[in-house]
Amino acid sequence: MAAAKSVKLNDREVTRIARALAEPRRLQILKQIGSCDAGALACRFILEQQDITPATLSHHLKELETANLIETSRDGKFVLVAVKRDVLRAYLDQLSEI
Repeated sequence: MAAAKSVKLNDREVTRIARALAEPRRLQILKQIGSCDAGALACRFILEQQDITPATLSHHLKELETANLIETSRDGKFVLVAVKRDVLRAYLDQLSEI
């Protein structure tokens, strides 16, 4: 088993994450993705649980991706989204130092 890689965030990255998570819908989406047992969740399943348009979901996912909290991949015609737990952990660790 590989050791978890240690991530250190700079102030700009911490601010970007804080801004992304300040939007309640994005926090809900991140929680939904993070609760997936498979590790990655297809966008269509996210959309089924959120009362938003595909364009709005795309915007929120882009903001989470810009904050480096999620990563996307393709599986055929599906886009899969996964939480970058190392980044989220680094963010929480830095918050705990306040």
